[in-house]
Amino acid sequence: MSQPPREPHPDPVGPRVETRLDGRADGRSAPRALPGQAQVVPAVEALPGLARVAGYAALHTTEWGVKSYVRSARRLARAATNRDEAARLAHDATEAAQVVSDLARAVSGGTPVGTALLRAAESLGAIREPVNGTVPSVVPGTVGPEEPRARSLRDKGAELLERSRDVWSSEDGHPAYDRILSELAPDEARILVLLLEKGPQPSVDVRTGGPIGMVSSQLIAPGLTMIGARSGVRYVEQVPAYLNNLHRLGLVWFSREPLKDPLEYQVVEAQPDVLAAMHSVKFAKVVRRSIHLTPFGEDFCRTVLVDEVTAERSFPEHQAPPEAQSGEPGSDRGGS
Repeated sequence: MSQPPREPHPDPVGPRVETRLDGRADGRSAPRALPGQAQVVPAVEALPGLARVAGYAALHTTEWGVKSYVRSARRLARAATNRDEAARLAHDATEAAQVVSDLARAVSGGTPVGTALLRAAESLGAIREPVNGTVPSVVPGTVGPEEPRARSLRDKGAELLERSRDVWSSEDGHPAYDRILSELAPDEARILVLLLEKGPQPSVDVRTGGPIGMVSSQLIAPGLTMIGARSGVRYVEQVPAYLNNLHRLGLVWFSREPLKDPLEYQVVEAQPDVLAAMHSVKFAKVVRRSIHLTPFGEDFCRTVLVDEVTAERSFPEHQAPPEAQSGEPGSDRGGS
């Protein structure tokens, strides 16, 4: 028995009114127009020849991106059960439709189609899907930002050699100077300026002396100086630590040799800390040393700590450290 013809199921929303974007009916059902397309079509229709074709291509490309984004199954599923997500989805769809409208106005106003399409793509790329604070997903049809590839040490070395071949490069100062500045205390800067302007500074060690000291001398007080008082540092008691840090950074070095002028040591040996160390044992002796800027430290001071005019002046000469220099305050530096 033949079945009676089934009546078409009525559309629960109401009759659908479909129009083509170009305003012409051809008997086929056209896709539902997005909000804002009513302003887009007349602007594109007003374009001549190839510009009209390009305008339609840009329009349909943008429309496809909008539809693909709005029809994301994941977002629609959340919007069905989440009021906030539904509101965001509606807002994003409205923004996307506005992009289409802006694209048509830009093209009709004389903006090159390629430029207008690029701007539209950037606008669409700015619409992201919020996923609870995680990295947002990219709109379908667009290319997301690429993660910067971590450069290897070999890549950095190749770049450094390439810069070394640039004869027009005029880099000011060593690249390490910026890092060194972040590791200096204000008092340490004052010590460096003193060494630059006043030259090498005297330093003394107090050791055990007498007949026993000739066989086995013990260090009582190392690296006593007047650098703190002469440089005007705020925390004089921190001077040994300051000097150790400057030595660590390669800015100063500690010579076992005394300065040429013995008068430089008279004031130092008369200081209370030196006298106290000498009176702490029955027999004591003073070993004279000196503290110098390294060539690297002198260039650092000229480049960073004084102005350009002062940097051109002649300063007292410092000795260059030997290849294997190990002396520093606090170490057992042996006898004189």
